[in-house]
Amino acid sequence: MGGLIGGATRLAGLIGWPVSHSLSPAMHNAAAAALGLDLVYVPLPVRPAEVAAAVRGLAALGFLGANVTVPHKQAVLLLLDEIDPAARAIGAVNTIRVERPAGAAPSPARLVGYNTDWSGFLADLQALGVDVAGRACLVLGAGGSARAVAYALASAGGRVHVLARRVVQAQALVQNLALHFLAGSLTANAWDELAELSQEIAPAVIANTTPLGMTPQVESSPWPVGLPFPGNSFVYDLVYNPAETRFMQQARAAGRPAANGLGMLVRQGAQAFQLWTGLEPDIEVMTAALHAVKRPELPQVRASRPGP
Repeated sequence: MGGLIGGATRLAGLIGWPVSHSLSPAMHNAAAAALGLDLVYVPLPVRPAEVAAAVRGLAALGFLGANVTVPHKQAVLLLLDEIDPAARAIGAVNTIRVERPAGAAPSPARLVGYNTDWSGFLADLQALGVDVAGRACLVLGAGGSARAVAYALASAGGRVHVLARRVVQAQALVQNLALHFLAGSLTANAWDELAELSQEIAPAVIANTTPLGMTPQVESSPWPVGLPFPGNSFVYDLVYNPAETRFMQQARAAGRPAANGLGMLVRQGAQAFQLWTGLEPDIEVMTAALHAVKRPELPQVRASRPGP
């Protein structure tokens, strides 16, 4: 493409408020360039009051689709023509694909919503060699990210325990997701049950979905000081800045393997890219692009078989 933008250039973007901090443009534009596509991915700062107009404008402006980030992941559900079953179950859309009918007959484009957060998380676990089938898992937090992570773990056959300081939030999450899984696949727990629960069930994965430990509050951790890590557990922190969070440091000091959420970020993005273009982007190219955007502390993401 040579960096030129012309009349044939296709568009994709990121809808959110704010979006100036996002790393997504770097990795998507690098992926497009590596494949020789005349495609540009742009940040789209959209105020909450204007999200309906922005989503309706995607088709008219010729977009292939868009990612959706906070605070719009729930709001867009009411603005789409179709929603993928996983996104509907999770209650959030992070990817919109604009589907244009083939043929010369004029007919309106359709907007289809997906959630690639859950499948990106699961793909990263697979790349890391973590198997959760038939095993217990702990999800720390009950916000939007927790819904995607809990859905992913239950989909992979895990027995998921969601813990939150506001137990009613964990209960609401479990109540909504439980409709889609076998009885007992998900349970809600109060935060003060963490010590007892973690020692009773020997979880396969302990996933932090809270912002604890994120820059600039790098000394924070969801894991209580002095609480032993269960044996044979894998620690996954959705936070990726800093690259080595306090939670991960605690796990490694106890001899437990750990990873941050950069792999999830890349893999959910790669799956969105494939939904828009029909092409599989290069994971390593996308990761390298993230390193080039003033993030020298970010770790490498290993390539692997495609995720779900």
